[in-house]
Amino acid sequence: MAHDHAHHHTTQLTSVSRAFIWGIVLNLGFVVIEFATGFYTNSLALLSDAGHNLSDVATLGLSLFAFQIAKRKATTRYTYGFHKSTILASLANAVILLIAVGSIGWEAIQRFMNPEETKGSVISIVAGIGIVINTVSALLFFRDKEKDLNVKGAYLHLMLDAAVSLGVVIAGFIITYTGIKWIDPLISLLIMVVVLYSTWGLLTESLKLSLDAVPSGIDIDKIKEQLVQAEGVKDIHHIHVWAMSTTKNAMTAHLILDNNLKEEQIAELKHELKHDLEHLNIQHVTFETESVACHDKC
Repeated sequence: MAHDHAHHHTTQLTSVSRAFIWGIVLNLGFVVIEFATGFYTNSLALLSDAGHNLSDVATLGLSLFAFQIAKRKATTRYTYGFHKSTILASLANAVILLIAVGSIGWEAIQRFMNPEETKGSVISIVAGIGIVINTVSALLFFRDKEKDLNVKGAYLHLMLDAAVSLGVVIAGFIITYTGIKWIDPLISLLIMVVVLYSTWGLLTESLKLSLDAVPSGIDIDKIKEQLVQAEGVKDIHHIHVWAMSTTKNAMTAHLILDNNLKEEQIAELKHELKHDLEHLNIQHVTFETESVACHDKC
């Protein structure tokens, strides 16, 4: 059974890595097109979106690198392996996006003060291409988006990028038929707000995991309630749960066991409890056991 879980995890990593590679290729190609067109049309909306998409390429690349590092085996110095790199990548990705948001906002304010002429029809065409590329890229991560924080972040950002591109298309039409210059920086500010909103949750969750907080979706009380129902377990205390990576969690705990349990029974009980915890999204478990008599004396 443990082998099945390990095989599934390896298969998932391979599938996710492939999705990141395709996402990087598609979005990098679009960034080149968007930057070139943004300079040609003098559109801040396109340049802002291109800058945001470039930061997305960087975050996808960083996440891919972290996933590859996470596959490396543990060493005598890194006894847990390199799984934590995925959490650090998620945190770095959030910071990169916030920096991009700041630069978009600053440039938009400058454009409000000094509006410049843009080519609305070209903006709409390029942004329309962006809707297709971002949607296809996001769908690459759809299947695994609830299994990993980096994958979920990639999916949400790419879907939001598609929505932002739709906004740029609308802005292009408005500029073409009305000639209103401030629509371009206004769309840039809307992009900034959308990106900030989507990034904040990723930042806070990544920061919590970096500080070894209990991962979202894991309830300590539920774990305790389930474990004490097992025959032979009288109580459980000193429970600690933390994230080893964005997909793997670890736990340590003290089990207070029935005095009558034999050594082989204790070993079998611990094996069963660890298997139960895998279904609660805890993959690495260390139990310290003590008898009721010993616990009472302590």
